[in-house]
Amino acid sequence: MFRCVVLLFITIVFVTNAVAQDSPLPLTESAKRMTLPKGFRATLFAGEPDVVQPMAFAIDDRGRLWIVESMIYPKWITDGSEGSDRIVILEDEDGDGKYDTRKVFWDKGTNLSGIALGFGGVWLTAVPNLIFVPDRDGDDKPDGKPQVLLDGWDLKSKHNVVNGLTWGPDGWLYGMNGILSNSRIGKPGTPDDKRIGIDCGVWRYHPTAHVVEWVASGSTNPWGLDFDQYGQMFITNCVIKHLFHVIPGAHYERMFGQDLTPNTYGLLESCADHIHWGGGKWTSSRGGHGIHDKPGGGHAHVGAMIYLGDNWPNEYRGNLFTCNLHGNRVNRDILHRHGSGYVAKHGSDFMMANDLWFRGLELKYGPDGGVFVTDWSDTGECHDYDEIHRENGRIYKITYGQTSHTPVNLAAMSDRALVSLHSHRNEWYVRHARRLLQERAAAGKLNGTVAATLWDGCRTWKDPKQRLRALWTLHAIGGLNEGRLSQLLTDKDEHIRAWAVRLELEDRKVSRETLATLQMLADDDPSTIVRLQLASTLQRLPLKDRWDIAEALVAHGEDATDHNIPLMIWYGIEPLVVADQTRAVQLVAKAKIPLIRRFIARRIASLAK
Repeated sequence: MFRCVVLLFITIVFVTNAVAQDSPLPLTESAKRMTLPKGFRATLFAGEPDVVQPMAFAIDDRGRLWIVESMIYPKWITDGSEGSDRIVILEDEDGDGKYDTRKVFWDKGTNLSGIALGFGGVWLTAVPNLIFVPDRDGDDKPDGKPQVLLDGWDLKSKHNVVNGLTWGPDGWLYGMNGILSNSRIGKPGTPDDKRIGIDCGVWRYHPTAHVVEWVASGSTNPWGLDFDQYGQMFITNCVIKHLFHVIPGAHYERMFGQDLTPNTYGLLESCADHIHWGGGKWTSSRGGHGIHDKPGGGHAHVGAMIYLGDNWPNEYRGNLFTCNLHGNRVNRDILHRHGSGYVAKHGSDFMMANDLWFRGLELKYGPDGGVFVTDWSDTGECHDYDEIHRENGRIYKITYGQTSHTPVNLAAMSDRALVSLHSHRNEWYVRHARRLLQERAAAGKLNGTVAATLWDGCRTWKDPKQRLRALWTLHAIGGLNEGRLSQLLTDKDEHIRAWAVRLELEDRKVSRETLATLQMLADDDPSTIVRLQLASTLQRLPLKDRWDIAEALVAHGEDATDHNIPLMIWYGIEPLVVADQTRAVQLVAKAKIPLIRRFIARRIASLAK
């Protein structure tokens, strides 16, 4: 009885304090009040009025933060007029975890929601457009007016618009789109029938070829994207389960509505084996209290970081971290290999802000391995359109133990030095080095020995993960050809083989010899990772070239219970059923995967109506 009274008293005090907090914690206290694992320290990198409304950020080759201050949100400008969104550059010159200099790069942005840096300028999602603001001389001032690269994103959506610009290991720029944003994407002037339809899901854009592709559909309100050490993509999400392992060509479960591709018949599920609220309708988790506290604080997740830096202890490496809006904290998921993909296990929450105004939006590790976390600092959630506190905003930096400060400027490094960074433990260096080498190759300024050095590393380096790094950079700089990829298709490492399959079909072209090798892999490769990639790649082949690979893949009865492969095969062969029903019936006889037999029969029956 005494314990019940004490618990009731604590609950009453907690709720009373929650209601009474009518402003964010003071800047002098907010970082100190955070709860972190032993050995970690949080510092206030920047706070209002020096930074407000931090919607997104990127880190440049010198370790500086470029912050999108979304002054307009949530009342998007719909008439195409000039806005007041800002891009602010913050730099910590002495490495004490607090910014020293601040400059405004641009203050005329409209509906900004995402940012990436590279190729002589700034890439921004500016609903309804993807724009590029040039700064080719690197003086931190725009060289001219923004260039509209793509348009067609839906302005009717408010809180789940296009976002999350992130450079992929393959040299493409990736982004996401929310379920209420029913968009038709293309270059300005593209006719509607030539545009890409997308609501919730992932897309990508090539910075020099200037082409856009749909990658995968599904989820609900994705607002966080990152890649693991094997180049596998993950996105975070709200309302339904919070995490998806994104396979090119896949269709995932969604909150509501119909997948834009007909006849999918089944949708892939989240890779998480848990939710971050206590069950029941997701709306009950607002506030993150009671039964919702221990599981993680709520359904709304923003930002994604797979930690591959070199400051935090090794136990955190490869873990996925995401901000939980309702729980005022940072959740942690532990990724495990499972079948052809992953399962995400629940990890203990990494950070508790202990501030009811904390609204974390993004988190990224930088050159010293420390992690920056942005805080929107408000009382509502993504649906709060009326009482926006535009005067607030914070950025925190979380480090472990003692850190050393070494100024960096990767853009000033030689080609050879950038190649040497491919063995760095901190993935930040590798990703920036790759993009810089890609830029130099596109400009015709890359040393001729780089491709040979990377190719040698791709074949001979002992660490398979470093070999993958070399492979991705070779692809980005145009250093791969069919001969090299053919060698890698039979490599001893399954990740190398899988990526060789993927990159071989990057241009959707394949020779008869390579097609025969792909069929051999489909017949005999023991790796579920390779077979999953072959299933994914089916969609990039002409219909006539899919049959033999498909027949080999459906004969693997051991894949019948895999959580990815059966549906990925189906997405690739569904058009074949329409093209040749007789051969599709023959495929049923060869299939040892029940889902494939069932879906082919269902599709044939639908054609008979």
